[in-house]
Amino acid sequence: MEGYWKGRAMEETIHSKLAKVVKLEKSRKGLSFKRYFSREGSDPLDAVKYARRRSVISEPDGSVVFEMDDVEVPEDWTQLATDIVVSKYFRKAGVPGTGRETSVKQVIHRIAGAIRAFGEEQGYFATPLDAEVFEHELSALLVTQRGAFNSPVWFNCGLYQSYGIKGSGGNWHWDDGRQAPVVLDNNYEHPQCSACFIQRVEDDLMSIFGLVQKEARVFKYGSGTGTNFSRLRSKHEKLAGGGTSSGVMSFLEVFDKGAGATKSGGTTRRAAKMVILDMDHPEIVDFIRWKAKEERKAKILIAAGMESNFNGEAYATVSGQNSNNSVRITDEFMKAYENDAEWKTSERTTGKVHETFKARGLMREIAQAAWECADPGVQ
Repeated sequence: MEGYWKGRAMEETIHSKLAKVVKLEKSRKGLSFKRYFSREGSDPLDAVKYARRRSVISEPDGSVVFEMDDVEVPEDWTQLATDIVVSKYFRKAGVPGTGRETSVKQVIHRIAGAIRAFGEEQGYFATPLDAEVFEHELSALLVTQRGAFNSPVWFNCGLYQSYGIKGSGGNWHWDDGRQAPVVLDNNYEHPQCSACFIQRVEDDLMSIFGLVQKEARVFKYGSGTGTNFSRLRSKHEKLAGGGTSSGVMSFLEVFDKGAGATKSGGTTRRAAKMVILDMDHPEIVDFIRWKAKEERKAKILIAAGMESNFNGEAYATVSGQNSNNSVRITDEFMKAYENDAEWKTSERTTGKVHETFKARGLMREIAQAAWECADPGVQ
């Protein structure tokens, strides 16, 4: 019994101490940070050696699409890392004095400084010293390539805070004061830093073309978008006003051309886009075969003498090349596949069965298309 009471006493002491720690943490406001990669009193951006280099991006035929001389990068960065950050992430206009960013130090300073400023504004840090440590640690991680942000952060973060650069309006921002989303007049004041956005579309013509506009807004600032188009009625179904729908695949071709015409973030990279269709949609077979079928056309054009690179005329002529396609598979479909059972597609407007397939036949279609061109993926 003596051991029992000693154990209880020790347990109560531990609980008491834990309660005090919890109470102390609750009373504190903001986060504290320790230094791991930076030193007190020293800017981590000054702690690495730099070199002056030239960056050149060329097409396969040797033509130069981008070049910039006398750029400052850390000495131990590869030429590939140099070309990526200079061609994609250096701001090319509106920078006071030079007109453009010329050093990795400028890029990292505007990003880390802006994130710190947002954090201070929102009360994230326990003390001003913690805010400084945070900025220094983040800068050290970036300049030594221990970590890296997604592209929209490099594109957009800190442009307004560091250089006063203003973007066109139209994007949405959550206003804490109003507790509501508001439309921005200057998109760089609250920059678009998320890499991906999931967007919804309804079975309505205005909703469909409204999504085209929303996608363009997302692409403009270097982010990607994904949408499940399974709500859209198929080409086999009637319209409310009479006639027959042109179908989901016809609209996907419109979105594909829109994405192909867009250069994300003002750079030479393509718009990032995902298209999803459920396995029970009446046009699922056409969707599965879409990209593989179009790539077969491209191969014929290449064999006839057109350029074979992705930016050449052959691929520009065919559709379906500007998105990652995925089929949405349910447990029910997988059970049908395992049991070699049937799978039914259904109309969007009436719910009636449209067509019946062997589940294993559809899975074979997916595997064949993915083998040919890597799409569709499976969700």
